[in-house]
Amino acid sequence: MRKIKIFDTTLRDGEQSPGASMNVEEKVQLAKQLANLKVDIIEAGFAISSPGDFDAIKRIGDEVEGPVVCSLARAREEDIKKAWEALKDAPRKRIHTFHSTSDIHLKYQFRVSREEALRRSVAMVGLARSYVEDVEFSPMDATRTEIGYLLEVVEAVVAAGASTVNIPDTVGYTTPEEFGALIGAIRQRIGNKAVISVHCHNDLGLAVANSLAAVANGAGQVECTINGIGERAGNCSMEEVVMALKTRRDFFKVSTDINTKEIVRTSRLVSKITGIPVQPNKAIVGANAFAHESGIHQDGLLKEKTTYEIMRPEDIGLQSTKLVMGKHSGRHAFKTRLKELGFTLSQEEIEGLFERFKRLADQKKDIYDEDLEALVSEATARTPELFSLVDLSITSGLTQKPTATVKMKVGEEIFDRMEHGDGPVDATYKAIVAISNTKSTLRSFDVKSITGGTDALGEVSVSLEEEGRVVRGNGADTDIIVAAAKAYIDALNKLAARKKS
Repeated sequence: MRKIKIFDTTLRDGEQSPGASMNVEEKVQLAKQLANLKVDIIEAGFAISSPGDFDAIKRIGDEVEGPVVCSLARAREEDIKKAWEALKDAPRKRIHTFHSTSDIHLKYQFRVSREEALRRSVAMVGLARSYVEDVEFSPMDATRTEIGYLLEVVEAVVAAGASTVNIPDTVGYTTPEEFGALIGAIRQRIGNKAVISVHCHNDLGLAVANSLAAVANGAGQVECTINGIGERAGNCSMEEVVMALKTRRDFFKVSTDINTKEIVRTSRLVSKITGIPVQPNKAIVGANAFAHESGIHQDGLLKEKTTYEIMRPEDIGLQSTKLVMGKHSGRHAFKTRLKELGFTLSQEEIEGLFERFKRLADQKKDIYDEDLEALVSEATARTPELFSLVDLSITSGLTQKPTATVKMKVGEEIFDRMEHGDGPVDATYKAIVAISNTKSTLRSFDVKSITGGTDALGEVSVSLEEEGRVVRGNGADTDIIVAAAKAYIDALNKLAARKKS
């Protein structure tokens, strides 16, 4: 079977979702999970766009094994050189350069002729090729480019050394039949001289359909993001396109190397890091994707699962719980369940997590896999702590103004503060701000339940801004006020870390 490469751009294009920016540690953590997922290429960032992107690309190249690590670069000499500087130590590397080709972009944005755009594209592919063997070129806004000129550009950049030519539907404009025909025309023109890739946006809700049409017509690489996040309406959803190719292998007659059993874990990690929840009815990874309420469906499923399920939940990582985790569980059961969930941790890390697990088990009747994943994620991605929560008590009532007493550790010292507020969270945040002596502004406050029941583990995400810096903090606890305090303090620690850097 023909193999389709999966090019993951969650760290680059996905990060362009409003509010989804990630720090370097979060990018490295996610890149390691993408390697577990076995994506072929990780577009780790846009090296010239910021020092943070440069550092993330470099660290991912140094620390993440398996996938090719890629940096985006405009068709400019300074971009190409910056991408090379970030990638040069990576064992497997790619430079992805691009230039617009549609008359709309050339006239109004770039203000250059078709001839000049072609000259720049060829020259910069040549420059990138002088640094790395693996070069990708994208004619931006390809689907609104006159096809004769597009074919001329594609042929020229392939001749200049591009081993992959990506055809982006930059504004989500095309349709499956139209896009499939375009990919077929490009394949006919360049044959097997380069891999044809596609990068589809979802403005009309057709990103996955367009990508599948491209594969059916000869594309060998799909560019996509976890949960379909990305600019505007997002990108082609990785989990949807991969599972479509796997489930309908009889039709597409292609394969990927994706370890589909890592899909759910990767989806949840992206949602946690970015703060962007997955809608319940989202295909593949939504909470209701494998849920059945209809009596007719339930009857069929009880008799034979394939009556109403075209995929097995186990194939995407939704494994049935084999161990019931609770306050009576021992270290052996805890360690075994973490291993079954795919976590490889040191004994020291397990001991620390076990103590936190025991405290959580005293508060909850049932511990779910999502609870364990939240504990591991919170522990392994924590920012170095300048501030930490020692204790929190709340008094509130119908006739009593909410009051929070917060005890915090700042550096090596412990401070107490009592504050009143419009509600318990407001009072808590006022006390935290007073102790930490910060001038941060709360931009957003989001609460969600990780699991079900009245004793559910609640997760709070906050967005803080200080001196133009915007960070997101996360906290999880069965007490939602404690979770809110943890989230605010996590964000303060991130602000402090950014100031140091």
